[in-house]
Amino acid sequence: MVKLDDFEFDGIGALEHNVITGQVESLVNWARARSSWPASFGLACCAIEMMATGGAHYDISRLGMEVFRASPRQADVMIVAGRVSQKMAPILRQVYDQMMEPKWVIAMGVCASSGGMFNNYALVQGVDQIVPVDVYAPGCPPGPQTLLHTINTLHQKIESGELMRRRESSGAGAGIMVEQLDGQGDSLVTTLGRR
Repeated sequence: MVKLDDFEFDGIGALEHNVITGQVESLVNWARARSSWPASFGLACCAIEMMATGGAHYDISRLGMEVFRASPRQADVMIVAGRVSQKMAPILRQVYDQMMEPKWVIAMGVCASSGGMFNNYALVQGVDQIVPVDVYAPGCPPGPQTLLHTINTLHQKIESGELMRRRESSGAGAGIMVEQLDGQGDSLVTTLGRR
């Protein structure tokens, strides 16, 4: 609660930021973080987990991302889910180039992040060789919980303005790696539960 003495001493600086006293940049970043629309680029098994995230159980719509756009001109977040072949790489870059600025990229799964178990000439060893990746979602495949955690991390970075500053200074993505939250890698006892 702001006291009258504080207001007289500090002026408007004593007030908490709200719609009237907030900075325009803060309001724009807040709106960007809550209205990001993904362009789905599902290429393999990770795409099934991405579709599950859009389902009723996980409800991605509470993050303002319920509409997966088929047109890159209406999207500002690209979720690359799965392995990228050398033939698909130019198409991926073309879709990325057609997206409006500002735009962000999530690499979903180990195949999109580093090529995964497919270390051969036909697959790109990491989508960051084609487009700047902002957040990596680990796992094979990462579950909906991990993708939601990745999206929340991206929203926090968009709202803070850190991604815009980093992109302007380096021209590359943020390269943030999040932890896997869907329980893959746990022991069988924790997966099946105890009686």
